[in-house]
Amino acid sequence: MRIHLYAMVLAAAIVAGATTHAFAQTSDSISVSADKESYSDGETIMITGEVANRISGIPVVAQIMAPNGNVIGVDQVTVGDDGTFSFEAKAGGPLWLAAGEYTIRVQYGSNRSAEATVDFGGSQPGSRIIEPARSGTMYNLDAGEGGTFDVGYSITGGSVTAMSVSGETSSLTITIAPTDDGQLSVTLPREVIDAKMNVCSGQDDNYVVLVDRGLDALQEQAFTEDSDDDSRTLTIGFPADSESIEIIGTCAVPEFGAVAVVVLAVAVVAIVAVTARSRLSLARY
Repeated sequence: MRIHLYAMVLAAAIVAGATTHAFAQTSDSISVSADKESYSDGETIMITGEVANRISGIPVVAQIMAPNGNVIGVDQVTVGDDGTFSFEAKAGGPLWLAAGEYTIRVQYGSNRSAEATVDFGGSQPGSRIIEPARSGTMYNLDAGEGGTFDVGYSITGGSVTAMSVSGETSSLTITIAPTDDGQLSVTLPREVIDAKMNVCSGQDDNYVVLVDRGLDALQEQAFTEDSDDDSRTLTIGFPADSESIEIIGTCAVPEFGAVAVVVLAVAVVAIVAVTARSRLSLARY
């Protein structure tokens, strides 16, 4: 499973540089800013910065984080000979689900980082929202020794081609065939997969949702949730180049295991792996 890739890059993905939340923030050796303080759906964010004492061949790693802390974009940005860098991001799309403060974080090497924050007004009402899946299409999920289950879903911008559940990793993988940016709303029976504070009991915990965009590029995805005693319905946006959506809980059929807690912890901490083989474009979303 590609989740294990995260553990290998954990040290590079998390940097303890001293930063403050502000529209433009500067450290002793790196700075970043956006061209405006707030943006509407569909606007382009122009982001610029500068690195002191540039090292040839070392890029800036840039991340955009939603108000809930989810990483919704990552890129490697070339630094010019004069130490400056720039890139663009589009406000809106399937990853920008909520209005609020979004954080642009840049990292250079292992100990230099800076942040800037921008306000986003939210997607246009109804532009990317679909109804919960309770009355949508049913998928007959085969959980092997765990039995078979009907999983309800509805989707825009593509189709669902397969679903599989793993008790070993407490995850449900949904293979999709997108035709455009879209949304998937899926109702998860608690007996199939759940996320609890104490593995399989106690209060509800948050799922981790990852989108596989190919080339070992896993990305944590924002989602909304509606739940009751029997099921939990997640509504998940996805970009047009997605291949599958993985929902990670703490327990799932056909068997429950403590290993799920370890997998969940790794997925939460190491959100996005940036490798030489993967490059996600912030400008597209």
